[in-house]
Amino acid sequence: MKSLSLGTRIALITILTSAVTVLILLGTAYNELLQDFERVLSQKQLIETRSLADDVNRSLETRMSALQAFASTLTDGEKLVSQRQMGNLMGRQPSLSNYFQAGLTVMDANAVAIAENIFVPGRIGTSYADRSHFRRAIASREPVISSPIIGRKTGLPLLSFLAPIESDEGDLLGFAGGIVNLEESDLIPHPAATDQNVIFKVLDTERFIQVDSLKSNAPMPELPSPGEDLIVDAALSGVTSGVVTDGDGQKWIYATEHLQRVGWMFLRAVPYETATRPAWASFRKFLLVSVFATLLLAAAALALTRAATRPLELMSRKIRSMTRDGSASGRLAEFGPPEVRNLATAFNTLMTEREGLDRLKDEFVSTVSHELRTPLTSVNGSLKLLRSGAAGELPTKAQAMVDVAFRNSEQLQNLISDLLDFNKAVAGRMQVYPETVSAQKAIADACEGNSSMAKHYRVPLRADDCGDLHLFADPVRLRQVLDNFVSNAIKFSPVGGLVRIWSAKSQDGQIRITVSDQGDGVPKTFEDRLFQRFEQAESGTDRAKAGTGLGLAITRELARLMGGEVGYYYDGGANFWIELPASMSMHSAGGEHENA
Repeated sequence: MKSLSLGTRIALITILTSAVTVLILLGTAYNELLQDFERVLSQKQLIETRSLADDVNRSLETRMSALQAFASTLTDGEKLVSQRQMGNLMGRQPSLSNYFQAGLTVMDANAVAIAENIFVPGRIGTSYADRSHFRRAIASREPVISSPIIGRKTGLPLLSFLAPIESDEGDLLGFAGGIVNLEESDLIPHPAATDQNVIFKVLDTERFIQVDSLKSNAPMPELPSPGEDLIVDAALSGVTSGVVTDGDGQKWIYATEHLQRVGWMFLRAVPYETATRPAWASFRKFLLVSVFATLLLAAAALALTRAATRPLELMSRKIRSMTRDGSASGRLAEFGPPEVRNLATAFNTLMTEREGLDRLKDEFVSTVSHELRTPLTSVNGSLKLLRSGAAGELPTKAQAMVDVAFRNSEQLQNLISDLLDFNKAVAGRMQVYPETVSAQKAIADACEGNSSMAKHYRVPLRADDCGDLHLFADPVRLRQVLDNFVSNAIKFSPVGGLVRIWSAKSQDGQIRITVSDQGDGVPKTFEDRLFQRFEQAESGTDRAKAGTGLGLAITRELARLMGGEVGYYYDGGANFWIELPASMSMHSAGGEHENA
């Protein structure tokens, strides 16, 4: 994170903030969407359950109405019709027989069976007064539908319908009975048979039995004990709809409807994933749109932050350039946000002050150098006369002291000359007089002029044959550049190390002269400051400390004045080069020479 730029950090913060916001919105949207689907599915279950209960209730009403109409035909107003007439009447009731496929019966006022349309051994003459629904019918003289019972003579799971038979005076004469076999009748719907994912149950809340599971010659199927079936427990809790988790951890959406007439509760439940599947399908579309919008937002945020921080990057490059090159100058455009404009203004003010200080310093150095040159020239001349014996032979100790003074005065004079040359070059007051110069001759002259120094340091100096290459340069200033490169190469070469000078055509058609040595080269950390004034790389030799730190800075300024450039690279030793324009009158016979 430390290496990331400010623009990248702002973009990341914006993107992360947007992503977190989108994730929160997506989570909220999905939760709301799921709740909506859950509510819709719960309502659907309530409607489905209520519809099933209404269908059963209508079927019961229809059967009871038909049975009551049949009961009214079994009396002549004062008493029951004869058994023969009863048989004839039951035989003429095809619709009623379809409603009560398990049989029609007629009971007297004491609930004793006296007639039937389907023969069941032992049923005629049997009293049913002990049955609870008969007792209710006798007491209320209202139509009654029993709870599910097991037929006393048939062993079938039955539902008994009773319609009272009354005289014109309102006396109870008997009962017309209709029997429905719950195992075979279509009275109870079975939607679960067509959809295995649906749970449908009919519960008798008075006797706590499961009506839709009644079987012939089997005991009444009791409801599960509390805790065994959590869906049934939820239905019997009084909450008509909701979400419940069964013992296996699966969630269900359930709904119930109570049919008061028979005390039945209709329970319907579907898996919770029935709601989550369409919710997730709808959410996926929203998710894709959100992801696409987030990517667009991220791209826009990145572009905007890059645009906002680009002036800062330009400032950073300008400041780094100024740090690497003490002579670099320039101004920043004052545009962009107020903070950036203020920073650009402050930077430009700083540059103006810096340039003013540089000019003041250069003027001071130039003035002091001029003032020092005149007396130093006199001192230097006097020391030369003393060394030459113009004032007579000096004692040995005095001669040694004069030599030391002369060497230091020479060094001081060279420093003053370098300062004056550099100031002239930077200010543009140094005059150059370019002409066609033979590269081979310039190299030979430089080697000859520095041969004594090379012998003193015991460093061989070799000029390679480079052919007939000519360049366009000021011969005096070119010699000054080459002398600087060669003297540095000699000073930084190990004893016995070879210093080579050669020239060749560069790729852009200019002439490059290279001076190489076999020393350790320039430290990587110093390369950016190599051609700045008063800069010297650290070295363990005394030779490196003998310079002024202006030589390479002067060579760069001189090269630029002649339309060229200087540079450095390491290849088994330090390699300093100067590139200058080729002379238009250069002979082509010399050919191109490659760097050996």
